Amino acid sequence: MGEERQALERALVHALDFLGTLETRPVAATATAEELRRALVGPLPVGGTPARQVVDELVAGAAGGLTGSQCGRFFGWVIGGSLPSAMAADWLTAAWDQNAGIHAASPAASVAEEVAGAWLKELFGLPPGCGFGLVTGTQMAHVTCLAAARHALLARQGWDVERRGLQGAPRLRVLASADRHGTVDRALRLLGMGTEAIEPLPVDQAGRVRGPVLAEALSRSTDPALVVLQAGELNTGAFDPFEELVPVARDAGAWLHVDGAFGLWARVSPVHAHRVRGVERCDSWTTDGHKVLSVPYDCGFAFVRDAAAHRAAMTLATSYLPAASQARDALDWNPEFSRRARAFPVYAALRELGREGLASLVERLCRHAQALAWGLGELPGAELLSAQGFNQALVRFRAPGAGPAAPDHDRRTDTVIAAINASGEALFGGVTWRGRRAMRVSVSNWRTSEADVERAVAAARRALAATSVVPPGTSGA
Repeated sequence: MGEERQALERALVHALDFLGTLETRPVAATATAEELRRALVGPLPVGGTPARQVVDELVAGAAGGLTGSQCGRFFGWVIGGSLPSAMAADWLTAAWDQNAGIHAASPAASVAEEVAGAWLKELFGLPPGCGFGLVTGTQMAHVTCLAAARHALLARQGWDVERRGLQGAPRLRVLASADRHGTVDRALRLLGMGTEAIEPLPVDQAGRVRGPVLAEALSRSTDPALVVLQAGELNTGAFDPFEELVPVARDAGAWLHVDGAFGLWARVSPVHAHRVRGVERCDSWTTDGHKVLSVPYDCGFAFVRDAAAHRAAMTLATSYLPAASQARDALDWNPEFSRRARAFPVYAALRELGREGLASLVERLCRHAQALAWGLGELPGAELLSAQGFNQALVRFRAPGAGPAAPDHDRRTDTVIAAINASGEALFGGVTWRGRRAMRVSVSNWRTSEADVERAVAAARRALAATSVVPPGTSGA
């Protein structure tokens, strides 16, 4: 145990140092790719290196190349930090090194996943008997759920897609929001359905698909249809009106899938549950654990109302695996065979927060997001484009002296984002939304505080002041 203990103790020292300096270290990475290559790249050693030395040198080589995604001022993407219990459970998961693919390989991991799945279905108000899979993230949750949808829709047409594949299969339509996340498209590519199957659904000014739009689209064909809706659009946090849309899809016999990567968590909050009213009547749902639930990467959840279709799309049996029993084998419910025991951190986070803690967390994230959005929007030269009350918002920065539609505003926005990030005080990302560049405000970290919001707004104020002078001979900042 001597070398093993030394390596683990060095890792603990470095981890505590990293977490203990989050408030003072830059939020954005400071090293360039070339600098990191010089620090990390080298010939593969002929002989071995002591484990403790490897840990120390890895930490030294990665310095400057790590973002402060564990910090409360990381607003660039929908990335959450890790709760203490979830982080500790994740360390134990690595130490235990269980293969959570089947119950026999790790009974504890299997039962922890059973319990976590039951708790999550209860929190989201989903049918207790629906299928549940713990996957790497919403990308693979889409693959899992849409595979189940593909199975069910084609089975209604008398086609066994698992046996016969898609060559010669009946055509499937996919109706999805024009503002859908790219992971939906990639899931369809991976499943062999292709992006040409997608019929984009126009959205209203608030970014929502409305009932008449969906009804008209469904009426164009009698081919089996799969409808993809959103609980929390990536840029604005918009929610499709499920109470309005579910009956429309039901009347047409369509499968209704929900991309709820972060927005499905609105369900656990009395303040925000109205945003997803009716979502429990859909057919499949996805969300991430490494966002709002604050467990380490990588962790996502797939839920399918038709558990038989879910299992049929995923299950696998071989002669060297134990015969089926009453125990739950995870490989029946997700695309992986060998897999990390992700349920331990999920179980720990749910225990640490509890129902009330989760509700409080969701409400706190949303309050901070709106305070940050409005604080930024009130700065001179700033324009608040969207703040719908959840944890996402968009802000734009206008170039001095330019017209309302000038491309100079796009350049100014990117310049201000770069200046804020370079300051090390906060990290934001940019996006092109409705044809205009904007700064995305994403508050997903349990550590974010009012002080973090104030620091971020102050950093934006300084960045605006530093970039306000228009160089002679140019038309924008």
